[in-house]
Amino acid sequence: MAAKNFRKLFEPCTVKSMTLKNRIVMTPIGTNFAEHTGEVNEKIIEYYRQRAKGGTALITVEGASVYSPQGAAGAYQLRIDHDNYIPGLYRLCEKVHEYGAKISILLNHAGAAANGSMTNIQPVSASDIPTSRGGDIPRPLSKDEILTIVDKFAKAAQRAVTAGFDAVEIQAGHGYLLNQFLSPLTNDRTDEFGGSKENRARFTTLVLKAVREAVGENIPIFLSISADELAEGGNTLEDTKEIVEYFKEYVDVFSVSAGLTCSIQYQYDADYLPDGWKSYMSKALKEATGKPCLTSGNIREPEVANRILEDGEADFIAIGRGLIADPEWVNKVQFGNTEDINRCISCNNGCTATLGDEPIRCTINPSIVSGEYYKNYKLKKPCNVVVIGGGTAGLEAACTAAEVGCSTVLIEKTGQLGGLARRVGKMPNKRRLGYFPEYLEHRASKLKNLFVIKNTEATIDLIEGCKPDIVVNATGSFPLLPDIKGLKENLKAGNVSTIFDLVDNVESYEENLEGKKVVVIGGGNVGLDVVEFFAPRKADVTIVEQKSRFGETLDFITRTGSLAMLSKYGVHQYPNASLLEVKNDRFVVRHDYKDIELEFDYGFICLGMESATPALKELYDHFIYEGIEVLNIGDSAQTRRIIEGVKEGRDIILSLERLNFI
Repeated sequence: MAAKNFRKLFEPCTVKSMTLKNRIVMTPIGTNFAEHTGEVNEKIIEYYRQRAKGGTALITVEGASVYSPQGAAGAYQLRIDHDNYIPGLYRLCEKVHEYGAKISILLNHAGAAANGSMTNIQPVSASDIPTSRGGDIPRPLSKDEILTIVDKFAKAAQRAVTAGFDAVEIQAGHGYLLNQFLSPLTNDRTDEFGGSKENRARFTTLVLKAVREAVGENIPIFLSISADELAEGGNTLEDTKEIVEYFKEYVDVFSVSAGLTCSIQYQYDADYLPDGWKSYMSKALKEATGKPCLTSGNIREPEVANRILEDGEADFIAIGRGLIADPEWVNKVQFGNTEDINRCISCNNGCTATLGDEPIRCTINPSIVSGEYYKNYKLKKPCNVVVIGGGTAGLEAACTAAEVGCSTVLIEKTGQLGGLARRVGKMPNKRRLGYFPEYLEHRASKLKNLFVIKNTEATIDLIEGCKPDIVVNATGSFPLLPDIKGLKENLKAGNVSTIFDLVDNVESYEENLEGKKVVVIGGGNVGLDVVEFFAPRKADVTIVEQKSRFGETLDFITRTGSLAMLSKYGVHQYPNASLLEVKNDRFVVRHDYKDIELEFDYGFICLGMESATPALKELYDHFIYEGIEVLNIGDSAQTRRIIEGVKEGRDIILSLERLNFI
């Protein structure tokens, strides 16, 4: 059994009155599944039930507001600031307990991170300093208001215990209210709540003391803290080691994280950060306080998790996005199916729902609430499905169809499955992207009724021979090449390149490219990926973007990290610039009403992608008049992110239902 290989990971542990069956803890990530009133509903219960069923020892429920609307972080946030929320929370606890899991809840006041346009009141904080550029300017809390909020935390903790929670966690990190008092970046007070570390820690200390008095000695208290804010002028790890001295009397476990809103790429673990990268922080706080610590940070490999525990760097392993991607992560590790894990790719698309009011989603798990329930469908009559294109959308459609009993054929014109994700995943800085196509290919290999044909063009005769009831076109996309003077000629001559030229020949580039001039035309996600590859190799990199902002369509976390990367490596930036002409060793660009020439050793055209639909019209013309469904999904329908294509692949279930096959 795999558990024998990960003994520390599956070693039970007792904290006060709570005994955990293993060392894996689900981190509190906002879902926006709650009712607008802040109440628990069946959707949120089912979401957490899936993770409890999957073997997780401790489920930490997302941040619940202790004082709404003042402290609300979103329109669909859980609330725990009134007794009427207890029944719903009780039902949630009961369902999680059925699977032998324990459950905690994160108690939070958003402070300046509250959305004033939603609450219709000015946010509050330690000082009148916004937590993010362009954010609402908060008003400083008075001492009486601080004491009121202390009482709100205590009463919320008491309600949590009444509802059946086994532990409570206090949010004192990640740029929320208590952290706004702790951080010198957002606290310039001159009273007893500002200035020295002791004063800045006073609010949190009062909260912890009040919560301990409210819940008693037997209920574990966790404290979430940004051990290193990783922002200039913010608390460093050394600062935090001093600050936690004021907390350790009341805290049973420190939940160690990092980052603020201005350094959010460290809070949500950007894709380039290594597995377990925060464990040195938990080790430092563990040594400083003598208290158990929980660590997080891109942990998806059981070997990494077990090593952290064996080396004494932490006592618990926190996994958030990894359990969104695969609720069965723990069971698969414990019972020997690690190759079946759907590993998080750290894309931060959909799962960072707390940055808006949209419900949480996952790029690689289109059923984060219902799980694998779709597999319970049974065919009412035989159904043949043909999928054209073996990228992520096509593979998801093929696997889903086969898993419910369809006889399925997948036709891929190349010798490799996984499409663009597999190709881009070959880049060292994008290797995690390759996890998903690897998982899909492994999933497909286990399905006896899924037949994969590679190195084959999907002709009408071949498709017709499969006698399809449904044909799925998932032929992907290719680089957009506008009609610009010299572009196509220089691409053909090999003087300039696209993203495909880079990913397919990535090993041919030297590790050290010091002094080499690299110019990237296009500042979207593809262009930034190219910059991220060359900049650390000491190349002299320039990026050109027609719009006013780089990475405009990226999620906030990835964009924040990308902009920090541009600054860190001194990348020359030309926003509001347009490409006029391509020469064999330079681009002619118009910027600030002037035409300039940017010389390069390596020039890249990254102006987006366009749908590849070479035979779609022929498919429609031939099959729809025979009563055969033709679906066009993924990038071949519209160039977007992986998350949309994968959902469309899973949605073949809806077509099967509509056509009365299931």
